[in-house]
Amino acid sequence: MNTAMRVAIGAAVGAALGWGIYRFIGCRTGTCPLTSNPWTAMIMWALLGALMAAPPR
Repeated sequence: MNTAMRVAIGAAVGAALGWGIYRFIGCRTGTCPLTSNPWTAMIMWALLGALMAAPPR
């Protein structure tokens, strides 16, 4: 598996995890910056997933 595919899969898994955290754990009051908005949660977790899937340099 090449590096780009590995990073893309990591980002997709991270985005799915971010949506799950928003949906099932989320912030009920709307004041939590990372879990009150599904797009923010998905983007942040997708970035984290991509960084974790990337090979070390």
